[in-house]
Amino acid sequence: MGVPLRSPTSTAHNEGVIATELARALRDSGLVWRPRAGDAFRIDKVEVDGDIFILSDMTVEAHEFSTGTVLGFNGTTEWALDSVAIVDALWMPHESQLRELLRASFRSLTVTAAGFEVTALVDGELRRFESAVAADAYARALLALIDASLGDPLPDFEDELPGV
Repeated sequence: MGVPLRSPTSTAHNEGVIATELARALRDSGLVWRPRAGDAFRIDKVEVDGDIFILSDMTVEAHEFSTGTVLGFNGTTEWALDSVAIVDALWMPHESQLRELLRASFRSLTVTAAGFEVTALVDGELRRFESAVAADAYARALLALIDASLGDPLPDFEDELPGV
């Protein structure tokens, strides 16, 4: 019932969910989130950005209004929070959601000595994206695919996303 996936002080990466920096990069690249039950998100404000929440029909629901989508927290007495606008929420896609977004460009996921490598067809060529976490490798591939579709090269990920 409204329990976050991890504590704000935890340094462990959430299994299957991408790093916050990659989630922000995907959002900033134009990836649109259409909330559905099971989606993970965090409130993207310094005061409360440590916890990851899961959309559920019982605890956290997406409510559509003419002014936009609002995420309502139902019965969460431990939070002084009734709702949050979707613009203040940061979608933390799961590995399976990222793979689905890659669609036909996805070729393979391989375990490497350093972690994982996703191979995807981007702009007509096979490219490899590595990370210690499989979800992050998928996110890097998706960022490259979005970038190629926009025709605007992204900067080197290692320079822009330290520690990811």
